[in-house]
Amino acid sequence: MTRTDGDTWDLATSVGATATGVAASRALASKQPDPLIHDPYANALVKAVGLEHSIKVADGEQVSDDPMMSTQRICERIAVRTRFFDDFFAEAVAAGVRQAVILASGLDTRAYRLPWPPAAVVFEIDQPRVLDFKSAVLDDLGATAPAGHRMVGVDLRDDWPTALRDNGFDLSRPTAWIAEGLLIYLPPDAQDRLFDNITVLSAPGSRIATEHLDIGDSAQDWAKRLDERSRRAGSDIRLSELFYTGARASAGDYLTAAGWDVTIRTSREAYAANGFELPDDELTTLSENSGYLSAILR
Repeated sequence: MTRTDGDTWDLATSVGATATGVAASRALASKQPDPLIHDPYANALVKAVGLEHSIKVADGEQVSDDPMMSTQRICERIAVRTRFFDDFFAEAVAAGVRQAVILASGLDTRAYRLPWPPAAVVFEIDQPRVLDFKSAVLDDLGATAPAGHRMVGVDLRDDWPTALRDNGFDLSRPTAWIAEGLLIYLPPDAQDRLFDNITVLSAPGSRIATEHLDIGDSAQDWAKRLDERSRRAGSDIRLSELFYTGARASAGDYLTAAGWDVTIRTSREAYAANGFELPDDELTTLSENSGYLSAILR
């Protein structure tokens, strides 16, 4: 499904289906005998969406002969990613930050599964029907979030800052923001506006975490190879149709210019920090300088 201005989705279609795929990886990793991460809600959420391919991944069925789709590789990959953003929030809380925003939250369950302090206020932003679906499933599971948990149903291409403020966001408090698996799904100008809005909304000492993507002129080739891997795994998702691969500002450079102190952790460093070895793979080669970004506003 090729992207269009103002397109929308649920968790079984378009960008929403990619969120379900990521949740399936978390479900699989959480089921292992010695789990690398623990998301107690991911499996039920994936089953509720009902995408056959994602259910197979969550259940540990071999979906491809691709070595990068083995249970070990899937679990390591999602553990590195999940731990980075979990640790980011933990470090922000330890530093005294009590306001958090999860942008394009999809099937993210951090508002429910992380040990938030009593005074924490956690906002989730995503399209209304995505949040409505997730809320209904988690309510049925008896999941509980902090007293300050607030879901804000709005498209990030629209006036989400006003919606956030209308739901009690406090401009005077430092905020911890995460944008996990989001930027590549935004047009380049929308990415810039996102960072501009975050900066305006952030008090000094605020923090942000996101992926650091460094693929240079290889974006189209990278996307096509991802499509081929997805096809071999039996998925109908064509990431090249969902990504915006045109020239865009580096997130690190853009945030630095806006007054943030930026730290980049490459994928190799992130894997090593978790005791894993970065796989020798064609997609890794194309994006070997990519990884994860965190920043603090001066």
